[in-house]
Amino acid sequence: MKDQKTESREQKAEEIFDSSLRPSKFDEFTGQSRVIENLKVTIEAAKNRKEPLDHLLLYGPPGLGKTTLAHIIAAEMGVNIRITSGPAIERSGDLASILTNLQEGDILFIDEVHRLHKVVEEMLYPAMEDFALDIILGKGPSARTVRLDLPKFTLIGATTRVGLIGSPMRDRFGIIHRLNFYEDEELCHIVKRSSRLLKMEVDQESALEVAKRSRGTPRIANRLLKRSRDFSQVRFKGLLNRNVVDKALQLMGVDLLGLDESDRRILSAIINKHGGGPVGVETIAATAHEDIGTIEDVFEPFLMQIGFLKRTPRGRVATKKAYQHLGLSYPQSGTGQESLL
Repeated sequence: MKDQKTESREQKAEEIFDSSLRPSKFDEFTGQSRVIENLKVTIEAAKNRKEPLDHLLLYGPPGLGKTTLAHIIAAEMGVNIRITSGPAIERSGDLASILTNLQEGDILFIDEVHRLHKVVEEMLYPAMEDFALDIILGKGPSARTVRLDLPKFTLIGATTRVGLIGSPMRDRFGIIHRLNFYEDEELCHIVKRSSRLLKMEVDQESALEVAKRSRGTPRIANRLLKRSRDFSQVRFKGLLNRNVVDKALQLMGVDLLGLDESDRRILSAIINKHGGGPVGVETIAATAHEDIGTIEDVFEPFLMQIGFLKRTPRGRVATKKAYQHLGLSYPQSGTGQESLL
C-alpha cells in the first residue's frame, strides 16, 4: 500500500510538472500558426459581441497541444474552464451535474470526446444547440419530460479519432481545427523555452537534436528533454551537449528519426513475419503485443508521416524506406507488394 501511495504521489507530481511547461497565452504558443490566427479572430469577435465562443472541436494525434489550447482559450476569453473526458461521463446524470454547475460563458472541455456514451452524446445535442437540458422524471405512463435552461457555455471537444464522432455530434461544432505535426525548428524553439523553465542551459545544437527525435510532437520533446537532463546530472555532472543528448536518447532506445523500440517492433513484425504486408492492424497488434487503438492513434500517424508505412484496402504495407532504416533488403518488384502501393 505504501508503494502504491508513493507511486500515486510521484505520478501526480509529474503531471503537475508537465503542466508547468505549458504555454498560458497565444504569444507563448509555438506552431499551428493557421489554427492560432483563426482562433484569435474568432475570440476577438466573440468578445466584441459579448457572446460565448462557438463550440470548438480540436482533433489530431496526441501530444500536439489540444488541452493546452483549451486552457489558453479560456484565459483569453476570461472565463472558467471545466475539464473532463469522454469515458469519465458514464451516465446522463453525470453530464447533467456538470452542465447545471456551469456559469455564463464558461468552457466545458471534454477530452477524447469520441468515447462519449451514446446516451450521453444525444443528451448533449439540445445542450449545444438550445442551451437546454431535457430530463425525464418518473417511469412508465407517469413519466414526464422537464426542460432545464442552461447558461450559455462553450463546449471544446478534443479527439485523436475524429472519424469515430458521429455526424450529428460533429455538425454541432461551429469551429473545427486539425492540429498537425510540428516542424523541427518549431520543436527546437519549444525545447529551448522548456529548458529555461527547467532552469537548465541547452545550446542550439542540443535542442535541435532533441527536436529531430521528437516525432513532431511537443509532449515527446519535453519528455526527451527531461530524461536527457536526468542522464546529464547522473553521468556527466549536469553537462548537457549534443554528445550527452545522443547518449541519453540511445539509452532510451530512441534512434535518429525518433523511432523507439515499439515503432521498430511494429515495422519488424510487418516485414519479418508478414512479408512486408499487406496485413491487418489486428494481426499487427497481436504480433507486436500492442493495443489496436494505440497503434492507430500513436504509432501509425507518425510512421505514415515519415513514409515508413502505407495503408491499402487490404491492410498495412511497409515501404522501402522502412526496410532501409531497419537495415533490411527490400524485395524485388513482382513480389506482389509494389502493385498494392
